Amino acid sequence: MPFLFNTIMNKLLTTLALLVSLAVQAEPRATGDLGLVIERESGSALIINTSTHKQLAKIGGLGDLSHASVVFSRDQRYAYVFGRDGGLSKIDLLQDKLDHRIMQAGNSIGGAISQDGSLIAVSNYEPGGVKVFAADTLELVADIPAVYNDGKRSKVVGLVDAPGQRFVFSLFDAGEIWTLNMNNPQKPVIEKFTHTGKQPYDALMSPEGRFYIAGLFGEPGLALLDLWDTAAGVKRILPNYGKDDEKLPVYKMPHLEGWAMAGDLLFAPAIGKHEVLVIDKRSWTLLKAIPVIGQPVFVMAQPDARACWVVFAMPDNNRLQLIDVKNLAVSTTLTPGKAVLHMEFTPRGEQVWVALRDDNQLVVYDTETLQELTRLPAQKPNGIFFSARAHKIGQ
Repeated sequence: MPFLFNTIMNKLLTTLALLVSLAVQAEPRATGDLGLVIERESGSALIINTSTHKQLAKIGGLGDLSHASVVFSRDQRYAYVFGRDGGLSKIDLLQDKLDHRIMQAGNSIGGAISQDGSLIAVSNYEPGGVKVFAADTLELVADIPAVYNDGKRSKVVGLVDAPGQRFVFSLFDAGEIWTLNMNNPQKPVIEKFTHTGKQPYDALMSPEGRFYIAGLFGEPGLALLDLWDTAAGVKRILPNYGKDDEKLPVYKMPHLEGWAMAGDLLFAPAIGKHEVLVIDKRSWTLLKAIPVIGQPVFVMAQPDARACWVVFAMPDNNRLQLIDVKNLAVSTTLTPGKAVLHMEFTPRGEQVWVALRDDNQLVVYDTETLQELTRLPAQKPNGIFFSARAHKIGQ
């Protein structure tokens, strides 16, 4: 009997010691202040803590990240990385590892996660179309070829999620906008809007998920689809802006997903011009063109909508400017470093993180004082994505 008692006690003590050891080694980690920083040239991503300004891990083997974008699971545990080479990678932010990776196409340009978090959609250049995968296993659920004009396939751009378990995207070559309803994954429902404008190159969704706006590269203006009234079709807005102006070289295409919605105003980069356009969202008319120092690429609003931050194409990509939303004018110019690229605000907007590709750094600013808080090393960083995106429409 004593032998049995001693054996049981020894096993209990061993188990307890193991649990204590694990508790000491594994610090509990919350997901709300995590994020990913894309290191484009090394095909890797940094898991970072936005509150402590620390790098937690580096995940490699992610392929071509030259135009990478990221979405997050609704519980914020997993990040889905869309690579330019057609790779789709699922990263576990709690265990610091690559959970799963597939090659789903030859050339990809981004993706989105469904309203309920169960589906991941990817937009593809080659072959042109959209593929939808189960978020948990990355198994293929639906393959939607972007077919137009008797069998031609179009590049797909501007893919975003929308309420009602829908995705919306644009066909660059066809000049069309499609909606994809995935309420029944076995029977996807597609609604097509043709003749929407020449060469839609990117798009954004308004924060409440009502308006889908595609920028047009092949002609002036924008294409607007009201998802509350799709029967009305696609409306053209600002069709005459810059129509008769001299066409200037475009050094880097603006990113519409970085456009700023601030109350009833939309701040949009003007293609090839040194201007940020201010559009009245109630009438979809141009209120003002704000002069800036270069060709704007990203125009992003602080969460409190008091200021918009603007970054630029070369040769002005060492600077960024702030637009005062109340006065509709540039208020500040900052010079963070070489090749300013992507920005990301903390969820309530007290800080902004900025990627400096050619300085191999991230810089963090206090958005109220504009004081630099810290710099962190990163190899050729371009995209910065925080887990708070998990709870935003159209991200």
